Amino acid sequence: MTKTLEINGEARSSAAATLVELLAELGIDPTTRWLAVARNGAVALRREWPATPIDAGDRIEIIRPRQGG
Repeated sequence: MTKTLEINGEARSSAAATLVELLAELGIDPTTRWLAVARNGAVALRREWPATPIDAGDRIEIIRPRQGG
């Protein structure tokens, strides 16, 4: 079942049930260093990503490091 989420401010459809599934769906390696994820304004602990459910309407922020300065 797909649901609509807000990911980094953009509405997107997803079939993922958990944060780790969402990251995989987006092509993001969950073992990447310095990766942070928040769900509905609360930081999600990395060790809890596999068990953190996502629901329709959730606001997900994914923060990754970028090179440059």
